[in-house]
Amino acid sequence: MTIRTVLSILSVNQFEEDLKSAIDFCGAHGAHLNAMLISLGAPPMIGDYHAVSTVWIEERQREIDALSQKTEEIKEILAQSDTSHEVQDVYTEFAWADEDIAERALYADVVLIGRQAARDDQLRKRIIDGALFQSPTPILINRGMKAMNPSSRSVLLAWDSSDEASRAARQALDLLKQADTVYVTMVDPVAKMRSNGEEPGADIAAFLARHGVRVQVDRIASGGQAADQILRQHAVDVSADLIVMGAYNHPRWQQTLFGGVTRSMIEKSRMPIFMAH
Repeated sequence: MTIRTVLSILSVNQFEEDLKSAIDFCGAHGAHLNAMLISLGAPPMIGDYHAVSTVWIEERQREIDALSQKTEEIKEILAQSDTSHEVQDVYTEFAWADEDIAERALYADVVLIGRQAARDDQLRKRIIDGALFQSPTPILINRGMKAMNPSSRSVLLAWDSSDEASRAARQALDLLKQADTVYVTMVDPVAKMRSNGEEPGADIAAFLARHGVRVQVDRIASGGQAADQILRQHAVDVSADLIVMGAYNHPRWQQTLFGGVTRSMIEKSRMPIFMAH
């Protein structure tokens, strides 16, 4: 997939680093930037006789005014760059934020979640639920120790022959082709005709190679360790600066109750992750 439109979700509380990363990312890919500044308002406070609290109304107005001021700051920053861009501001409640994000994600090739937005637990949950699960658009989330590189040189592709993994590989093709090496990583692969083939990883490696991707297939035994732990460690071992993987290979209710590789990767990974569902 060619990346031509990038939706960057920015937190009204802190956005400077995320905005710079988005500008750099769009510059590296020749993409248009849609900067979406979002403020999550508190639900209405109901007082006596079911009247809406005046304190809540005043606080809401202060938040809206602050959002407008920050939006102007972003416009000024982007006006000084060479990036094709537009800026949107959204004031919404937590319960509706995922729908607002999903609506805008429909018209982007990838949704960026920088370190500052990712640190906001409530906003991160709404972005993931809206962009990843209510739209066909992949996300690129960074919960690492440093800002994301606009172009990754070493990429780990988590592969299990699933639809989700295949979708992630296809949607990340632009990123994979730019890398010096893409490590197709399989944990405890089983050689089956209806699963990984007689030589696990060979088919996806050949597919990617035809697109000009430089591929190495790594088959790793878990030794009883969790798959997400293996993937994170192998990413460190190969000095990867990006992980590409499919999201939620099981029903979401099951992931919510019992965790899962995807949820653990989002919560524990300290490097950028490209995810598609």
